[in-house]
Amino acid sequence: MLIRTGLRAAIPAAVLGALLVGCSAATTTNGPGGDVPYVDPSVAEAAADEAEASLMPTPSPTPTLIVQEDPAAPELVRDAFAGLQATYQDGCAPGGANCAYFLGRVNDELSRLDRSMKADKKGPGHFEEPIAWVGTLRTALDGDDSTPNLEKHRSELLGTRDRINTWMQGHPDDYR
Repeated sequence: MLIRTGLRAAIPAAVLGALLVGCSAATTTNGPGGDVPYVDPSVAEAAADEAEASLMPTPSPTPTLIVQEDPAAPELVRDAFAGLQATYQDGCAPGGANCAYFLGRVNDELSRLDRSMKADKKGPGHFEEPIAWVGTLRTALDGDDSTPNLEKHRSELLGTRDRINTWMQGHPDDYR
């Protein structure tokens, strides 16, 4: 029985040994591992150095963020309203030296706010009253932005500014 067990173990070992000898004979003819091509050590070293260099981080220039405003994009209502509110810092007595600048600025700020309200994503219907007040002012000015005409319509100009300011104060979500 012992001989039979030994024979059973010896046969597969002999077959396996024969196969291994056959494989090792085939690989020795072409260098180490017949399926692996021979590479000169100096070439292999140069390739390894190149691969290592490619893994090294290279400094990249710091990106410069350039923000360009689209001149065609409408101004935000909050920004235009801030400009209108800033006119409360200035003022003038009727016929005063600073009146041409002041009244012209109020007129310009009302125009900016009107344009921004009409272009706002909430739609002009949301700003119906302020847009109507500016429209009434435009009708009164009749396209004449000269200082004498602005002086003539001073009460309408400043009244429109004040009405819009009061309306906007009641709609803080439109300028915050």
